[in-house]
Amino acid sequence: MIIYNVTCNVEASVSGEWQNWMKTKHIPEVMECGIFTSAKMNKVLSGNDGGDTFAIAYSCKSMKDLHQYQIKHAPDLQKKHTEKYGTKVVSFRTLLEEIEKF
Repeated sequence: MIIYNVTCNVEASVSGEWQNWMKTKHIPEVMECGIFTSAKMNKVLSGNDGGDTFAIAYSCKSMKDLHQYQIKHAPDLQKKHTEKYGTKVVSFRTLLEEIEKF
């Protein structure tokens, strides 16, 4: 299982609105692409330098699936996010491979 993790630092002034938008618009649009099998939104509790930080973990079956998302869907979805929130949200992405569940 591949985990595509998007970590977002959100200015406090838009945090509540952003969380709602992510839950009701953005994450559902990402899931509608049919690539990911699940999504989980987590709040980061340590290391915040201001604002709120969230980690959204999307799971998919393979790197091939993730690559299809990155080519076909990610540019438009990321553009919508940037147009709506600009520099009020700073994001970075990491890839993880699930080795084992306990």
